[in-house]
Amino acid sequence: MSSGGGSGDAFFALIQLAIGLICLVSMWTVFTKAGQPGWACIVPIYNLYVMLIIGGKPGWWLLLLFVPLVNLIIMFMMIAGIAANFGKGLGYVLGLIFLPFIFYPLLAFGDAEYVGSKDF
Repeated sequence: MSSGGGSGDAFFALIQLAIGLICLVSMWTVFTKAGQPGWACIVPIYNLYVMLIIGGKPGWWLLLLFVPLVNLIIMFMMIAGIAANFGKGLGYVLGLIFLPFIFYPLLAFGDAEYVGSKDF
């Protein structure tokens, strides 16, 4: 028996590859806009540390990302900090969480500028 895939599987693989590349380039650009090294987005765990810094959160919160359930709250706060430091609001935070392949490119290639950490 065959899976019946063929050219359809190749098409979806190319679509996934394209989305992955768009996300990679977008994250690289967001890191660069925030004054961080762009290559940091491709290094596992270090990229989370840099995202915490971009979001204006303390670096030691990286340890909290390894605690189940607590990590969900920390991720939300980190993403909210990133959006706030780029001058965006709650709607944009929800977009970064639920549609990151759309909102990170908008953040990277749009007119958003990194304004730095703000006190929350």
